[in-house]
Formats: sequence, C-alpha cells, structure tokens
Amino acid sequence: MSLNWKKLMHNLTPTIIQHAISGEVLMLGYMNDESIKITKNSGYVTFFSRSKKRLWTKGETSGNRLQFIRAYEDCDKDTLLMLVLPNGPTCHKNNSTCFYPAMTDWGFLYKLEEIVKNRKCSYLKNSYTKKLYASGSKRIAQKVGEEGIETALAAVTQNKKELINEAADLIYHLLVLLETQSLNLTNIIKCLHDRHNKIIT
Repeated sequence: MSLNWKKLMHNLTPTIIQHAISGEVLMLGYMNDESIKITKNSGYVTFFSRSKKRLWTKGETSGNRLQFIRAYEDCDKDTLLMLVLPNGPTCHKNNSTCFYPAMTDWGFLYKLEEIVKNRKCSYLKNSYTKKLYASGSKRIAQKVGEEGIETALAAVTQNKKELINEAADLIYHLLVLLETQSLNLTNIIKCLHDRHNKIIT
C-alpha cells in the first residue's frame, strides 16, 4: 500500500472494517504506519487508539479478534478498507457489528448459512433443519431435486410469487445439503470466480 500520509491528520488513516465473506461493515477504526505493519505481520487487526494514545489489538481484552485477510486503499490514498474474519462479536455491546442492526440482503444469506450450520448440533426438537440432518444426505439431496423441479415449474407457468417461494425453498435446502458435505456458498463462489477468470483470460 502507498498511503498519502501527508494528507492524513496526525498520521492516522480511517480504516473501515468489513466482513470478508458476508460484506457486513463491522466497525471504523484508525491506524498508523506501525499498526498496519503489525496487522500484516501478526495476522490480526491492530489499531491506534486515539483515546488511549497507544496501539491496541482488537480483542486483546475480550478475545474477539479480527483475523486480517486483505486491505485496499481508496482512490485518494487516505482511507483503508480492511477485510477480516471476526472471532466473535466485533462491537463491545456484543453485537456482530457496531452498526447493528444494519445488514445487507447478501449479508443475510451468510447469517442464514450460519443458522443452518448451527442447527446441525442444536437441541431444538421442533427444528425442521435438525430433522432434515437426521434424515440423512440422500433425503436432503432428494429435497433439493424436488425443490429444483418445483422452481422450474413455477418459472414455466410464469407465476412470479410461486417462483420466489420455490426458489427460496431451493436455496435453503441447498444450504443444508452443502453443510452435510462440509461445504458452503464460499466454495461455490470461488468456483464461479475461477470459471469467470478463465473466460476473461
């Protein structure tokens, strides 16, 4: 990175922290040259605290650290966007984001994926997802097939409301099926990225 430090007040750059998978904006912090280097070397986000007047690694007290994935500078080279994987809630109020309850539509898909995953080990007796897991991967695969056919039929009959409902059922059951194979949407997105890159190159 080649930040324009001459433009920055007190040699601090505003740093937007964003979930690397869901896209959820988690918090805003400030970094100097030293904290950026520590972040890259340690693999965990370190800020410069304007109130404490010192470097501090997010989660040094709570344990809710932010795993550094990659960073981008903006077009003016005076702001950073940092992609991370959080280990626990980011906000000190125990919310996933300091901007709670803000959530993007795509971010909800990530949340749903997490809910589906957690239901696998849930003790909720009335959980449909839990019952699906208990039925086995063959039955879940059958449900995906059934929902795929129903989605296609809804499209053929041009019933948009039914198409939305059936597509929602299909995506939900697909998430469950992927989890039985220890896979998720990130694996699918990577596959699509790879295909796209092959096409444009």
